[in-house]
Amino acid sequence: MTGAASANDIPPPTGPAAPLLEVRGVSKRFPGVQALSDIRLALARGEVLALIGENGAGKSTLMKILAGVQPPDSGEILLDGRPVQLDSVRAAQAFGIALIHQELNLADNLDVGANLFLGREPRTALGLIDRAKIYRESVEILRRVGLDVPPRTIVRTLSIGYQQMVEIAKALSANARVLIMDEPTSSLTSGEAARLFALIKDLRGKGVSIIYISHRLGEVHELADRVTVFRDGRNAGDLNCDQITHDNMVRLMVGRELAQFYARTIHEPREAVLEVDSLRVAPRGKHPVSFAVRAGEIVGMAGLVGAGRTELLDTIFGVRKPISGTVRVAGKAIQLDGPIQPIAAGIALVPEDRKHQGLVIEMSVRENVSLAALHRQAKRGWLDRRGERRLAAETIERLRVRTPSDQQIVHYLSGGNQQKVVLGKWLALKPRVLLLDEPTRGVDVGAKHEIYRIMESLAAEGVAVLFVSSDMEEVLGMSDRTLVMHEGRITGELSRDRLSEEAIMQLATGRDAASAAQARAI
Repeated sequence: MTGAASANDIPPPTGPAAPLLEVRGVSKRFPGVQALSDIRLALARGEVLALIGENGAGKSTLMKILAGVQPPDSGEILLDGRPVQLDSVRAAQAFGIALIHQELNLADNLDVGANLFLGREPRTALGLIDRAKIYRESVEILRRVGLDVPPRTIVRTLSIGYQQMVEIAKALSANARVLIMDEPTSSLTSGEAARLFALIKDLRGKGVSIIYISHRLGEVHELADRVTVFRDGRNAGDLNCDQITHDNMVRLMVGRELAQFYARTIHEPREAVLEVDSLRVAPRGKHPVSFAVRAGEIVGMAGLVGAGRTELLDTIFGVRKPISGTVRVAGKAIQLDGPIQPIAAGIALVPEDRKHQGLVIEMSVRENVSLAALHRQAKRGWLDRRGERRLAAETIERLRVRTPSDQQIVHYLSGGNQQKVVLGKWLALKPRVLLLDEPTRGVDVGAKHEIYRIMESLAAEGVAVLFVSSDMEEVLGMSDRTLVMHEGRITGELSRDRLSEEAIMQLATGRDAASAAQARAI
């Protein structure tokens, strides 16, 4: 990108139709992977452009290039019609481009004001940090994003939603003209998400341009003026406002129609494999929990945030010690003072946080897949490398893991493929009971379809599947039965013929039917 402009010599707009930001023919290759090929993208002033695509489609790579985190191999980036060199994060910020990461980038031990001015602190005549000016100006900056918190508030005491508002305020205070938001609602409650949407619409009205990356197509439909779709590192198509529908977005993302997204086959009930009897779960052990899951059955578990679903799965798996109660697998009671007995009895858990609890992120696909079954891959105390490679190859083929090789470091895989590796690790033990906590969180629509296929095939093999999900469509689409939790207790059970969003929300909230139908599971 020769002849690139500096941040100080960007000319004024040449006309109302001229894009603020333009990407022309950008390509990027990593070892073994062509991440981007001849990518083109345009962003107008005061526009919300949604960027969607399956995991691994190249969205994050392009955003890192725009944010100055990494350089492109070829192509050019233009601001106000002039080529620019984004060779560092500081350079991108100087041009008015700010990336709001999914994992927020704040110093949580500092207060809000210190975060807003971090790295560009005003100074007194003596060269000291002018804290009075920081706190005085922070009030106005926070007001711009509708955040009513004192600037002296320590960031770690704020909710994730408020921290995200601080991140946006920080970008705006540095005169950001382009905000890139990567999965901004993945950790937000419905109320926090609603506040974010209102802020995005307000910023759009004030001329701020936003690139919005999300797997939640309902959000895209609500917010986006246009949609750009990536597939396999290439442009798959664009949708104008009147073309943005769920079917059109899915078709461009996966390159095919998903006529039957939740491909369920209802199996005849068999014997109970998992039996939970009067289990009192810490920290709220007030209500005993009892239920059973049968072989070949997929049971969904719905409820609002804080209902206790994750804590229940962790207790069944032995991660949390119960206050009292019994868990049986195939009629035999197991001790819950650690995961060893549950695993030996045939219970596997795919946790909510795959990066920190499900994977060793800096190890290879092969090493992660064999991790739970090392004792089965050993001969006379030595690891059977040939058996380990065979297991990895079988897992990659069966679960359709998209990876250059079994030696690829898991960190470099997409979220959907990382989730398949976690599944493969436990399937190597041939479990009787599979516990899934938010199995498709942060996973694109194509990978979701693959995970649903895996769940269905396991049920067909007689595995008892119990899954927690905050995605109402997922619960309705995949459950043979649904258990609903509220404040640590199971408030009801719904057979498939009684399943509806209204019925679930009545049990999840305890409200009357009229208000429950309007509530949103999170």
